[in-house]
Amino acid sequence: MTLPKYTIFHNPKCSKSRQTLEILKNNGITPEIILYLDNPLSVSEINAILMKLKFQVSDLLRKGESIYKEKIKPFELTDQDVLNLMVKHPKLIERPIVVSGKRAVLGRPPENVLSLIH
Repeated sequence: MTLPKYTIFHNPKCSKSRQTLEILKNNGITPEIILYLDNPLSVSEINAILMKLKFQVSDLLRKGESIYKEKIKPFELTDQDVLNLMVKHPKLIERPIVVSGKRAVLGRPPENVLSLIH
Protein backbone atom coordinates (compact mmCIF):
# COMPACT_ATOMS: atom_id res chain seq x y z
CA MET A 1 0.00 0.00 0.00
CA THR A 2 1.33 3.43 -0.93
CA LEU A 3 0.67 6.32 1.39
CA PRO A 4 -0.86 9.42 -0.14
CA LYS A 5 1.50 12.26 -0.94
CA TYR A 6 1.02 15.43 1.08
CA THR A 7 1.82 18.98 0.06
CA ILE A 8 1.71 21.99 2.36
CA PHE A 9 1.48 25.54 1.04
CA HIS A 10 3.55 27.03 3.80
CA ASN A 11 4.66 30.35 5.22
CA PRO A 12 7.39 29.67 7.80
CA LYS A 13 6.71 33.05 9.44
CA CYS A 14 3.12 32.01 10.26
CA SER A 15 2.59 30.21 13.57
CA LYS A 16 -0.47 28.30 12.27
CA SER A 17 1.54 27.14 9.27
CA ARG A 18 4.42 25.98 11.49
CA GLN A 19 2.00 24.19 13.84
CA THR A 20 0.29 22.42 10.93
CA LEU A 21 3.63 21.27 9.56
CA GLU A 22 4.58 20.00 13.02
CA ILE A 23 1.35 17.95 13.25
CA LEU A 24 2.13 16.36 9.89
CA LYS A 25 5.68 15.50 10.97
CA ASN A 26 4.46 14.14 14.33
CA ASN A 27 2.23 11.77 12.33
CA GLY A 28 5.15 10.47 10.30
CA ILE A 29 4.42 12.60 7.24
CA THR A 30 7.14 14.51 5.43
CA PRO A 31 5.17 16.72 3.07
CA GLU A 32 6.37 18.52 0.01
CA ILE A 33 6.72 22.11 1.20
CA ILE A 34 5.69 24.88 -1.19
CA LEU A 35 6.78 28.34 -0.07
CA TYR A 36 3.95 30.01 -1.94
CA LEU A 37 5.04 33.55 -1.07
CA ASP A 38 8.35 32.91 -2.86
CA ASN A 39 6.81 30.85 -5.68
CA PRO A 40 3.36 32.32 -6.38
CA LEU A 41 0.64 29.96 -7.53
CA SER A 42 -1.02 30.31 -10.91
CA VAL A 43 -4.74 30.92 -11.35
CA SER A 44 -5.22 27.29 -12.40
CA GLU A 45 -3.33 26.04 -9.32
CA ILE A 46 -5.45 28.20 -7.02
CA ASN A 47 -8.61 26.97 -8.76
CA ALA A 48 -7.52 23.35 -8.30
CA ILE A 49 -6.94 23.99 -4.58
CA LEU A 50 -10.32 25.72 -4.26
CA MET A 51 -12.03 22.68 -5.78
CA LYS A 52 -10.26 20.32 -3.36
CA LEU A 53 -11.13 22.56 -0.41
CA LYS A 54 -14.70 22.99 -1.71
CA PHE A 55 -14.22 26.74 -1.13
CA GLN A 56 -15.37 29.80 -3.01
CA VAL A 57 -12.66 32.29 -3.99
CA SER A 58 -13.66 34.63 -1.14
CA ASP A 59 -13.22 31.78 1.40
CA LEU A 60 -9.50 31.69 0.65
CA LEU A 61 -8.86 35.41 1.16
CA ARG A 62 -6.99 36.83 4.11
CA LYS A 63 -9.34 39.71 4.79
CA GLY A 64 -7.13 41.24 7.48
CA GLU A 65 -4.30 42.00 5.05
CA SER A 66 -3.79 45.64 4.07
CA ILE A 67 -3.61 44.61 0.41
CA TYR A 68 -7.14 43.17 0.73
CA LYS A 69 -8.41 46.41 2.27
CA GLU A 70 -6.76 48.47 -0.50
CA LYS A 71 -7.31 46.37 -3.62
CA ILE A 72 -10.40 44.21 -3.00
CA LYS A 73 -12.74 45.40 -0.25
CA PRO A 74 -13.65 48.81 -1.75
CA PHE A 75 -14.39 47.34 -5.19
CA GLU A 76 -16.86 44.97 -6.78
CA LEU A 77 -14.52 42.47 -8.35
CA THR A 78 -15.21 39.26 -10.21
CA ASP A 79 -13.76 35.99 -8.94
CA GLN A 80 -11.34 36.13 -11.85
CA ASP A 81 -10.18 39.61 -10.79
CA VAL A 82 -9.62 38.34 -7.24
CA LEU A 83 -7.75 35.26 -8.49
CA ASN A 84 -5.48 37.49 -10.56
CA LEU A 85 -4.77 39.59 -7.47
CA MET A 86 -4.01 36.41 -5.46
CA VAL A 87 -1.41 35.48 -8.08
CA LYS A 88 0.11 38.95 -7.98
CA HIS A 89 -0.12 39.24 -4.17
CA PRO A 90 0.12 35.71 -2.69
CA LYS A 91 -0.06 37.19 0.81
CA LEU A 92 -3.83 37.39 0.12
CA ILE A 93 -4.10 33.57 0.22
CA GLU A 94 -5.17 32.02 3.51
CA ARG A 95 -2.62 29.62 4.96
CA PRO A 96 -1.56 26.93 5.48
CA ILE A 97 -3.21 24.65 2.95
CA VAL A 98 -2.48 20.93 2.99
CA VAL A 99 -3.34 18.85 -0.08
CA SER A 100 -3.44 15.08 -0.35
CA GLY A 101 -4.79 13.54 -3.53
CA LYS A 102 -8.22 14.96 -4.31
CA ARG A 103 -8.66 16.45 -0.85
CA ALA A 104 -7.34 19.53 0.92
CA VAL A 105 -7.79 21.32 4.22
CA LEU A 106 -7.01 24.76 5.55
CA GLY A 107 -4.84 24.50 8.66
CA ARG A 108 -6.92 26.96 10.65
CA PRO A 109 -6.95 25.60 13.24
CA PRO A 110 -3.89 23.41 12.62
CA GLU A 111 -5.76 20.34 13.90
CA ASN A 112 -7.88 20.45 10.72
CA VAL A 113 -5.04 18.57 9.03
CA LEU A 114 -5.87 15.49 11.09
CA SER A 115 -8.97 14.95 8.92
CA LEU A 116 -6.67 14.32 5.95
CA ILE A 117 -4.52 11.86 7.84
CA HIS A 118 -7.19 9.71 9.50
